[in-house]
Amino acid sequence: MSEAALPPVAHISWESAVRIIRSVFPPIDLFEDIADPADWPLILSAEQKTNPRLMESVGNLDLVPPGRRVAGPGATWLMAPFTHVSPDRPSRFSAGHFGVLYAGRVFETALFETIHHHERFMARTGEAPGWTSQFREILLDIDTRLHDLRGDEARWKAVLDANDYRAGQELGATLHRVGSDGIVYPSVRHEGGACAGLFYPDCAANPRQGRHIDYHWNGNRVDFYRDAGRHEVFRVI
Repeated sequence: MSEAALPPVAHISWESAVRIIRSVFPPIDLFEDIADPADWPLILSAEQKTNPRLMESVGNLDLVPPGRRVAGPGATWLMAPFTHVSPDRPSRFSAGHFGVLYAGRVFETALFETIHHHERFMARTGEAPGWTSQFREILLDIDTRLHDLRGDEARWKAVLDANDYRAGQELGATLHRVGSDGIVYPSVRHEGGACAGLFYPDCAANPRQGRHIDYHWNGNRVDFYRDAGRHEVFRVI
């Protein structure tokens, strides 16, 4: 794809964008407690001699350029999507060879995006009906320039296909190769919603904990979600 054929670039400034992740993933001490990312390689080299499981926790740090790593409270939520990647876990804009941090502009968009993937997992594994899989809402601020697919959905129809990610992965690989910070695009799970797919952890900042959420699986779909902190249940329409 030539540079002229790439999507236009827009400055995106979103306060409190929303990412919803599984609650089973604990914070990674290296990202949270060691303030200077420049120290991480030496610490990892020393620690893994006595703690071989450390690398499993941290992931592949080499996938994030040193100058784009982030540290401090909440850094796990920004770093982990880029150090834990695999072709076994492809996504809309990556075949699993590099990480992408996905976030919705608002809670409802992130909710419906997550529900879609959770439903696919539950159906594939034949899970029994019931309340399942605790999630947590992560709020973060995005302030960067992203390649913009909004407003020209006809041109990017194949990239925004609801089920076939091949065109999206090809575009993502091209943009990643030329140094893009990521993509902003219309949600295909929440009409009118917008999502961002960030290619580097420093494209977002100020990550903080939001709600704890549970999903109810009725055997065919997610029909309710629950705000665990407020003990409120909402129907998914």
